[in-house]
Amino acid sequence: MITPPDVFKSLSDETRARASLLIASLGELCVCELMCALNDSQPKISRHLAQLRSSGMLLDRRQGQWVYYRLNPDLPSWVHEILQATLQANTQWLAENTLRLQNMDGRPVRDAACC
Repeated sequence: MITPPDVFKSLSDETRARASLLIASLGELCVCELMCALNDSQPKISRHLAQLRSSGMLLDRRQGQWVYYRLNPDLPSWVHEILQATLQANTQWLAENTLRLQNMDGRPVRDAACC
């Protein structure tokens, strides 16, 4: 069971907070999409995603060589409520990340090869 300290530690880093909110907003993102949206390297994004996964916030699925991340559906409702409230109150904070993702060349289509 995830605890409040687990959630807040997971979201205390800006990269993890942005990634979690983008995933909460869009449902599922692959590493390459997060690299584009966050304008960061694959090792850094993967390291932060691994931390979110180990805390229980995210689940992953493999599709070929690509890994897609989504919120853990078994998270308590209060976690989903926090993420949704944060999303609604901070659209400007994520605007640049969202725009980068929308303009991503070769953005993967689910159930197709990524990048």
